[in-house]
Amino acid sequence: MQLDVLIAQVPAVWDMDANLAALRQVLTGSRPGEVVLLPEGALSGYGDDLVLPDPDRLREVVAAAARLADEHRVHLLCGSLLPGDDGWYNAALYLSPGNPPRVYRKINLAMNERDRLRPGDHLPTFDINGVTAAVQLCREIRFPEQWQHLAASGARFFAYLTNAANPREPAGVWRSHLISRAAENQRFVLAANIPHPDQHCPSLIVSPRGEVLAELPMGRPGTLRHTIDLTETSDWYLEQRRQDVVAVRYRDGGGAAMPVTAGSEPDQVGYLLGQTG
Repeated sequence: MQLDVLIAQVPAVWDMDANLAALRQVLTGSRPGEVVLLPEGALSGYGDDLVLPDPDRLREVVAAAARLADEHRVHLLCGSLLPGDDGWYNAALYLSPGNPPRVYRKINLAMNERDRLRPGDHLPTFDINGVTAAVQLCREIRFPEQWQHLAASGARFFAYLTNAANPREPAGVWRSHLISRAAENQRFVLAANIPHPDQHCPSLIVSPRGEVLAELPMGRPGTLRHTIDLTETSDWYLEQRRQDVVAVRYRDGGGAAMPVTAGSEPDQVGYLLGQTG
């Protein structure tokens, strides 16, 4: 099975109208059926100086993004800060034609997020047009056990949304992480970052063999289009794990230990659009 992918390396600024305009421009160049990726914080904005947006305006922006995904008939994965009943989260939204929004809430928060945001507590998979996928956000590239759990839960590809622009990070390290997450799990990795002078993680596509199939130049806006062949994914290495020696356990929200092969559904966030969910 083949999947058409469009990755957008666009800014995520503290101006939701500008972010929505950037999304609209990206989707103007999209094709029906494509999986479209935008960076972490692409709707709400994001930065080290964490600003909580106006929740009413954010709901309007999310609703507008959902309408654009429906209008262009695409499967949109983009980042945003999101309000919840118990506080704010750093999240990824999956917006698709005819379906309510779905959300993944970031589990491993960055240092600048920890006094303002709440961490998520489960690792869902997403059904994207009949293909199981998973999302990870920014510093979660540092936690390979999360990726392994998601691969074992059936994810055929990873969407990685980041806002990585740190002059203190050594060049090339995060690119190497992306290649490792793809090769060790034998899954495609699709990564979308912001363009920035200090960008240290590229926007790219890595194959299940660890080959970089396509990559955008860092530091300037751009889009990347590619078709991936999902028959290249494999469980060859996952099936060879010595779980009699080391076995990863997953605790889903309530704290109960679950086998690594167990998956879970993403939350609906219909409340953002004035719906129940």
